[in-house]
Amino acid sequence: MKVAVFSAMPYDRDFLGEANRSSGHDLELSWFETRLNTTTAPLAAGHDAVCVFVNDVLDAPTIERLADAGIRSIALRCAGFNNVDLDAAHRLGILVTRVQRYSPHAVAEHTVALILCLSRNIHRAYNRVREGNFSLQDLLGFDLQGKTAGVVGTGAIGAVVTKLLLAFECRVLVSDPIPDPDCLAAGAEPTELDDLLTAADLVTLHCPLTPETHHLIDRRALSLMRQDVMLINTGRGALIDTLAVIDALKSGRIGSLGLDVYEEEGDLFFGDHSQEVLQDDTFARLLTFPNVLITGHQGFFTREAMQRIAATTIENLAAENLAAENLAAANLAAGPSGRTTST
Repeated sequence: MKVAVFSAMPYDRDFLGEANRSSGHDLELSWFETRLNTTTAPLAAGHDAVCVFVNDVLDAPTIERLADAGIRSIALRCAGFNNVDLDAAHRLGILVTRVQRYSPHAVAEHTVALILCLSRNIHRAYNRVREGNFSLQDLLGFDLQGKTAGVVGTGAIGAVVTKLLLAFECRVLVSDPIPDPDCLAAGAEPTELDDLLTAADLVTLHCPLTPETHHLIDRRALSLMRQDVMLINTGRGALIDTLAVIDALKSGRIGSLGLDVYEEEGDLFFGDHSQEVLQDDTFARLLTFPNVLITGHQGFFTREAMQRIAATTIENLAAENLAAENLAAANLAAGPSGRTTST
């Protein structure tokens, strides 16, 4: 099976290559650093499958081009699939696979790292000390113990975040259509979203991006939040209305903001733009706030998570290849009449 791997960074080559070798499946992997979209889809010609990541664009036109190029499988090396037009893939007979629960602890721990860093101004203190400034002025933090934390979404990641916040002796409110029973058993309180936003000292987002959750945190939602609230998003960038959040930062409604994702991150994240003039004015505005901490979609990026992502992706591709080979063998055995032949 020939696989075109898009958005391939050096670490992707390392982990996917090792998983491929150790699995014994011996897939033929071709590496493309460019992202997959309508323009770059022709690069997949001559391959059986594509392997993609979160910022590859698999809309209907792209998938149609992939189908024309003979692609029969799309392997996502991530859990989210909001960047894939599933209806188009189904219509064209292209299988889509993803990696579920590769390491909820990786993203959950990164979430708590953002919370701790912001609550104690560690990011600001780090820069001060490097400049020889040891003043504590304006670095006053707050205890997590006793605070009310709101967790939106109690899937695999949100459930781990909930338990970690409970360990800090927070009161934890959770909003989910079907709250995780283990979270409730541990002491989390099921709450309607508006009530959670009204009561929480910190709000952290862990729900999938769907049409219903797009801009879940908008101006109305922000108006319900407590003054000086902490807002964390390690889910998907479009869960928040960035312009509304900037206004809330300016007014003081948001006391601190931690982001590992950004709505327009496709042109920024996973690349080195340090020698370029930043063209995204909205993102540039976010960087001017001292109470904003942004990381470049690295919540998933641990050795353990990358190993699991690579192993599962290779297994998904191998399973699809085996299914295709079995189907081809069955069609050959059926012969022109459609009936299975025997020898």
